[in-house]
Amino acid sequence: MNNIVKAGILLLLAGFLNACSSGMSEHHHPEAEGLETASEKNQKEITVSLITSKGEAAGKAIITETIKGVNIHLEGENLPPGKRAIHIHETGSCVKPDFTSAGAHLNPFAKKHGFENPHGPHAGDIPNITIGSDGKITADVTAPLAEFSQVLDEDGSALVIHEKEDDYKTDPAGNAGARIACGVIHKENQSM
Repeated sequence: MNNIVKAGILLLLAGFLNACSSGMSEHHHPEAEGLETASEKNQKEITVSLITSKGEAAGKAIITETIKGVNIHLEGENLPPGKRAIHIHETGSCVKPDFTSAGAHLNPFAKKHGFENPHGPHAGDIPNITIGSDGKITADVTAPLAEFSQVLDEDGSALVIHEKEDDYKTDPAGNAGARIACGVIHKENQSM
């Protein structure tokens, strides 16, 4: 065989292989699509109603588990403007007016408080939020070390907003001050 014929055969073979691989990557697999849809439908979601220390509605939070931790979509109202700490606390109880019934921060790994603490953070630690001058907030924040199995244990947990911002280092609560809003996170609030 001469070199021109060999080159032609190689070009035809390369074209054929390229067409096969393109066809394979573009092939539609409805069963795989169905699995994605089923997975999305099975995503756990908890809706939490928040109240202020005076018992007024303070909005809601939709909590989902992601690969980056527990995500909180917050739609708050009737809150004081400014930067505020927000944490997941260990007990699913929000007794007014001080919400101390929610216990300490969610901390299954016995860490110290704060993202900047060399011995931290708690699983319930979340970055600060900023409430607008109208007392409202819409934000998405994540507790990067929290898991649904911890948040939804036997007694549930609570989402708590504090009067000050978290300094991210002072144990046990980042000098965040009083608890001004709270919402119970419990299995009964779960939807699929």
